[in-house]
Amino acid sequence: MKVIVGLGNPGKKYELTRHNIGFIILDKYLGNVSWKEAHNALIYEKIINGEKVIFVKPLTYMNDSGNAIREILTYYKVYIDDLLVIQDDIALSLGKSRIKYDSSDGGHNGIKSIINQLQTQKFLRLKIGLAKESEIDTISYVLGKLTKKEQEQINNDMNKYFGIIDTFINSGLDGVIRMQNG
Repeated sequence: MKVIVGLGNPGKKYELTRHNIGFIILDKYLGNVSWKEAHNALIYEKIINGEKVIFVKPLTYMNDSGNAIREILTYYKVYIDDLLVIQDDIALSLGKSRIKYDSSDGGHNGIKSIINQLQTQKFLRLKIGLAKESEIDTISYVLGKLTKKEQEQINNDMNKYFGIIDTFINSGLDGVIRMQNG
């Protein structure tokens, strides 16, 4: 069983904001599906190549994302190596993505919450670059709407993100690490 979490904030107010890139990628990956509400999250379960995959959009708001993720991992008895978290990263330039495993929160409050709740930073992350403009404060920037240019870049890179998700589903943590190093 795999759990794939897209980080973001719930509600219309936050749709298409930079901080919601995880929600956006899951919605594009899955298309129009019926999410169910459980464990402080929206959940969609799907069998892919004979394995159950649980897609998650926490409803706890970014800064408390770890609460929902811990609850889901505990309920479904999922090992941490079977977790992939998709997040925004304002330190990476637009169009860049990075796979990380066993790294700090990098100042991202959603990741900080997950590390605190899981008591480890040893989980897989797909970081999506949304480079911050220096004159805008961080909170305003991440809660700001994606520009047309940012949306176009993300859409152009969507197949790359889908490939990482597919590799994780089919080959797990080791497969994604091999993919990154290959």
